[in-house]
Amino acid sequence: MAENLLIPSGYREILSPRETERAILNIKDAFQTSIAYELNLTRVTAPLFVESGTGVNDDLNGVEKPVSFVMTGVEGRTAEIVQSLAKWKRIALAELGFSPGEGLYADMNAIRPDETPDNIHSLYVDQWDWERSIEPSDRTIDFLVSIVRRIYDIIRRTERYICHEYRELTPYLPETITIVHAEELRAAYPRLTPREREREACRTHGAVFVVGIGAALSDGKPHDGRAPDYDDWITETSPGRLGLNGDIVVYNKVLDDVFELSSMGIRVVPDSLTRQLELSGTSHRKSLSFHKRLLAGELPPSIGGGIGQSRLCMLYLQKAHIGEIQASIWPEQMRRECAANGVTLL
Repeated sequence: MAENLLIPSGYREILSPRETERAILNIKDAFQTSIAYELNLTRVTAPLFVESGTGVNDDLNGVEKPVSFVMTGVEGRTAEIVQSLAKWKRIALAELGFSPGEGLYADMNAIRPDETPDNIHSLYVDQWDWERSIEPSDRTIDFLVSIVRRIYDIIRRTERYICHEYRELTPYLPETITIVHAEELRAAYPRLTPREREREACRTHGAVFVVGIGAALSDGKPHDGRAPDYDDWITETSPGRLGLNGDIVVYNKVLDDVFELSSMGIRVVPDSLTRQLELSGTSHRKSLSFHKRLLAGELPPSIGGGIGQSRLCMLYLQKAHIGEIQASIWPEQMRRECAANGVTLL
């Protein structure tokens, strides 16, 4: 078997490749219409690349290197393919004049060359990036959870819609999403890795929002990495509980595994940005244009995140490989073994 490839026992595609393409369009149209209405978001045009050295590109976990190129027609400056729009969106909120309770969303297409291709990861990333202006008083765990529940309702409604359109599919997401802090997962499964903890929680509950990703837990290790300059992962929300961010993860019955659909959170303000830069050893970023504007109070408080488009389609259409949803490049051995086992990579 090719490295990083799982072929579920007895797997067969429920929809043909041609039917799959039609279903993808239906899913994307339905989901983006619903989230725009539910969260009061306006679709905006987003960049494919941003200028290097401005601090606008997303650093993800801080180790991924973006694809870059020299812009020969723009004074030889260097541009980077976006890795997400986490910081760009907040600038757009300010420049387009969105008021609290209003927001934006965009189709984000990115290249992440450091990804290792497998069933759920690709070099190509497509997601809905959204951002909503909020009042300072909204920077609470209760407000975060209320938005999570609204997004999960959209996820579940879209699943029911697509299963109604394609009767071969059967919905299986639970009615509600369970909220759990990463510290609670660590306490419940102290001998497991963070991913294994998520897997067990999803097997139990079906859908989980893991709160508090980025800060060290009581064992001195973070649940997972987060860049220091978009989500707020340092603010204390109750004794021993840090973080105004998290991930929506669900149980994927085809792969029998945890499946991340969204990373989101309330964004940093000047105080939490300063603290997170210090903790991550990146205080030098204060000199970058994005960080200067945030520290000067020029950017509104906000909440935002990304929702994987191919991931959602893969879940709804009960596919075993993300390559059944999106066109990308795969290791040749992986492509051969998928073809031999009825997994059609686009």
